[in-house]
Amino acid sequence: MSASNPANKLPGLRNLHYSWVMFGVVFIILLGASGFRSAPGVLMVPLQEAFGWDRGTISFAVSINLVLYGFMGPFAAALMERYPMRLVVSIALITISTGALLTLVMTKPLHLYLTWGVMVGLGSGSMATVLAATVVGRWFVAKRGLAMGALTAASATGQLIFLPIIAWQASVHGWQAVSITIATMALAVVPLAFIFLKDRPVDLGLTRLGAPEGDAVPPRSDNPVKVAWGTLALASRRSEFWILAITFFVCGATTNGLIGTHLIPAGHDHGMSEVSAANLLAIIGIFDVVGTIASGWLTDRYDPRKLLFGYYFLRGLSLMALTSVLGSVNFGLIAFIVFYGLDWVATVPPTVQLCQQIFGPGKGSVVYGWVFSAHQVGAALIAWLAGVSRTITGDYVTAFTTAGAMAIIAAGMILLIRIPKPATNVIASVAAGD
Repeated sequence: MSASNPANKLPGLRNLHYSWVMFGVVFIILLGASGFRSAPGVLMVPLQEAFGWDRGTISFAVSINLVLYGFMGPFAAALMERYPMRLVVSIALITISTGALLTLVMTKPLHLYLTWGVMVGLGSGSMATVLAATVVGRWFVAKRGLAMGALTAASATGQLIFLPIIAWQASVHGWQAVSITIATMALAVVPLAFIFLKDRPVDLGLTRLGAPEGDAVPPRSDNPVKVAWGTLALASRRSEFWILAITFFVCGATTNGLIGTHLIPAGHDHGMSEVSAANLLAIIGIFDVVGTIASGWLTDRYDPRKLLFGYYFLRGLSLMALTSVLGSVNFGLIAFIVFYGLDWVATVPPTVQLCQQIFGPGKGSVVYGWVFSAHQVGAALIAWLAGVSRTITGDYVTAFTTAGAMAIIAAGMILLIRIPKPATNVIASVAAGD
């Protein structure tokens, strides 16, 4: 079936391929998921005041969340190969809602670890950028980088929308209002996901957007756990996988782990209110939308390795400068917001592209799931260590400076990646015994 055939369009809408409906639904899901993910940073100070827990204790719950958020990725990708996508996503949303509501009755750190840490971590991890990578791989050939960039930007857009609201709720109505809001948001998205999410274009008699006649992404019936671990075993034999994993570890450490979790309490240390500091993250989110969509557009046209080099290098420089400008609105702080915003998740489209180019379209999404796991290990480790460092030293100078150096080192590592010829891929070569 030709990609230009009217049957490839959504009934009743002449020029709209169903891939764009999938794009819209997943954008809304990821939009909400960003609200779930941004809540712990906003709640750190309110929980400290309400329960008397130190930031190291609260940061440990965030670390559990981030680890599970990442390690659920490859298994979620494999589950979506075996079971209906709408079922996997709906269960994840219900899990998030339940975890958020259970925080209302918590009385000790263990309860925080089990709810925000385990339940919300597992649920949100099933809808992370792995969901975007899976949908883009199954539904797009043309505009793939642009679609991935825009879906990645959904996280920034959600942060832009929800962070100030969540911060205001926490300051005016208490942290409990935030939990209720998150639970309500998660449940509200379930009907949308269950009705509109479709597994593959062939289910509707379509081909992927821009694909030639006869194109199809065949479903897999393998055991999801076996697929996830088997793909890791094959991919881990190659240095390219480890470079992608290590650099994405740094990506997670310098975004979700450090800035996403600690910028608000760091601003509070410098005399800013939680709402004002949350507004900083929201403004970063504005530039992140622009930067990530632009990164997707650039990924369709330029070497993703060169893009990643620039992203990590600029990120490192901006982090090293942060401690000298935080505390009041000035030119340096504005420059940080712009540079860091444009760079926040701009790394995702070229990283996904490299996974597809190196490991092939059949395994690329699962490989990316494992690479994303490294992202969240970095996020979790720095979220905890930065909290411990703050408790010991009384400031975040060491954490920000160390993270900046890590980003610059990651920039250099990216240039060591080799991309195979289009006719081959690493997984296929390893499987054949090459």
